[in-house]
Amino acid sequence: MKKIAILGSTGSIGTQALDVIAHHPDRFCVTVLSCSRKIDRLCQQIEEFHPQMVVVEQEKDALDLAKKYPDIQVEFGEKGLIGAACGDWDMVLNSLMGIRGMIPTYYGLKAGNDIAFANKETLVAGGELIMNTAAETGQKLLPVDSEHSAIFQCLQGNPQKALRRILLTASGGPFRGFTLKQLAQVTLAQALKHPKWNMGSKITIDSATMMNKGLEVIEAKWLFDVSLDQIQVVVHPQSIVHSAVEYWDGSVIAQMGKPDMRIPISYAFSYPKRLANDYEPLDLFTEGAALTFEKPDMEVFKNIKLAFEASRMGGSYPAALNGANEILVQLFLEGKIRFIDIQNTIERVLNDHKPQYNLDLEGILEADRQARESALTFL
Repeated sequence: MKKIAILGSTGSIGTQALDVIAHHPDRFCVTVLSCSRKIDRLCQQIEEFHPQMVVVEQEKDALDLAKKYPDIQVEFGEKGLIGAACGDWDMVLNSLMGIRGMIPTYYGLKAGNDIAFANKETLVAGGELIMNTAAETGQKLLPVDSEHSAIFQCLQGNPQKALRRILLTASGGPFRGFTLKQLAQVTLAQALKHPKWNMGSKITIDSATMMNKGLEVIEAKWLFDVSLDQIQVVVHPQSIVHSAVEYWDGSVIAQMGKPDMRIPISYAFSYPKRLANDYEPLDLFTEGAALTFEKPDMEVFKNIKLAFEASRMGGSYPAALNGANEILVQLFLEGKIRFIDIQNTIERVLNDHKPQYNLDLEGILEADRQARESALTFL
């Protein structure tokens, strides 16, 4: 029985992870549940999965839950998340949104826990620190993002030195083919309608701006120990090929499947084995009858190019990229800026950034804070 702590249990990834666990009660048990604001949904999860520990954002919610569930350890805030990540579990699933997910990942690895992560910002902002920590402790970092899970699967059984390049696929988002003039007219309602995936609001906007793919480029660089020149972004609107790898003999191995996040979640939970499921299978004669691939337009969707540039410059640049993006997406979701302001302002933040190198955890968080402040000054 594998004991799994789930950070961010009421979000899109968290709820799908619990669905995987519910279908395999003989293999997995939930030890920790956590959320920020969806307390009613959290209570439903507590009553179904009976965790040992619960973490919420606000102290008031923690006090209320402690009264309601006296047999469960209830914690709150960042300290609570760190404690949850450091418990005596077999695995921590980190599906927290944004830079705050880096902190429990770091301490969870230090405590000797394997981490299944959907929090790409962890490796974007702190890739060197996190990968070094994983190497020092010998713990596994297992990707839950569909693209990185696909790459991870395609690499199994093959030597790293034989890898020529990674083909990182992208749906292209709802605005594939748009011009800059058209992007300037995009509304919040339009940006929240992804053509293929059902996700949380922040990652949905990141997909629409294609910053999500930019962040995934940096994530892939660190996770698979490759150079940026070995990563090629490929727009694949059908979202059937989740990514592929090319080897030095010219062979290309791709991972295909329906756009269902429960599949990569299941693989991370069961690795190196695979779990049987009753999910609807991929029908190649209908869904896979026409698979197309094209180059991304990095002049219109500048975020991909900005991510490559930030990663090449290194140091605190990727943390600045991510921090600026987080605050700008939040402002867009609040209706305070235009869609196109996101990428334009990120570019200005990077041009103005004064980099630091050899960063520890505090240095990364400081770079994030400064980038957020910088972004606000350009609006």
